[in-house]
Amino acid sequence: MAWDEWENLKAQAAGRQSTGMRLNHVDPGGGSGGGGSGDLVAHADDLGAVGHEAYILWDKLRTEADIAGAGSGKGDTGSTMQAAAALKSSGFASGGALETTVSVWTTQVKSVLQACAHISNHLDYTKARHASDDAQICAELRSRDGSAVSVSALNDYFK
Repeated sequence: MAWDEWENLKAQAAGRQSTGMRLNHVDPGGGSGGGGSGDLVAHADDLGAVGHEAYILWDKLRTEADIAGAGSGKGDTGSTMQAAAALKSSGFASGGALETTVSVWTTQVKSVLQACAHISNHLDYTKARHASDDAQICAELRSRDGSAVSVSALNDYFK
């Protein structure tokens, strides 16, 4: 490939690329580009509510899902696994299939439990972190009269 041909191909490829997204202002009409005053707001109540629901789901799954070691009241084997063992010992092929089902179910339930725990913990952390960040920012950013400086007012300094 000749050098001129390579340069021509590069120029054509560059011409086909989009310019990408460029954020340099808030839509004054309050359309899909943003709205209101342009200030970033995170509501800790919303974060806490979602985190609490994730915790409730985690707790219910942990106590009520029949995973391999739950639900029997008899040692470490759950009721479904006990049924699988009984079927298998009686010569039913469905016993092995039920064991496989319990194994897959246990893996899936544990994955959902971990996801719920991560969501709950992360949102608790995020809620606390937002409160801490807000307090620090409020302490650092004050107008001459002592009131908080809005993000939209700060934006004027960067124009």
